[in-house]
Amino acid sequence: MTTTRRAAVTASRTRLFCVVVAGRSVGVPILWPVVTPDEYVEAVLELVDRIPPGRVMSYGAVADALAERSGRASARLVGAIMARHGGAVGWHRVVNASGAMPPRLAAEARARWLSEGTPLRQDRVDMRTASWWPGEGM
Repeated sequence: MTTTRRAAVTASRTRLFCVVVAGRSVGVPILWPVVTPDEYVEAVLELVDRIPPGRVMSYGAVADALAERSGRASARLVGAIMARHGGAVGWHRVVNASGAMPPRLAAEARARWLSEGTPLRQDRVDMRTASWWPGEGM
């Protein structure tokens, strides 16, 4: 039987994970960073602020880009953060997976997309052309 054992969060803010087989630890423990909720909010907002004009990321892509560092990978959590705290960053550069915005924000987002030259397909962003990932050129 294989299980995963979790150690308590230590003062160094890492969480220890190791695989246990038949009651014995095997392999080298893996240290994963623990990010507080406030630090995660800041990480989301910093990443969104780095998205170049005319490019976009989906909520899921933002979550995936931060998953290894934070241990979180929830598009819904990114959406909630953007709804509560995203007014100071380029909120219109984070869209759903199909390239759309919520209906109440669609008109303003479309105006911003047009002013930045974001590639569009009808009423949504052309995700194939406009998607951006951290580390890509601007």
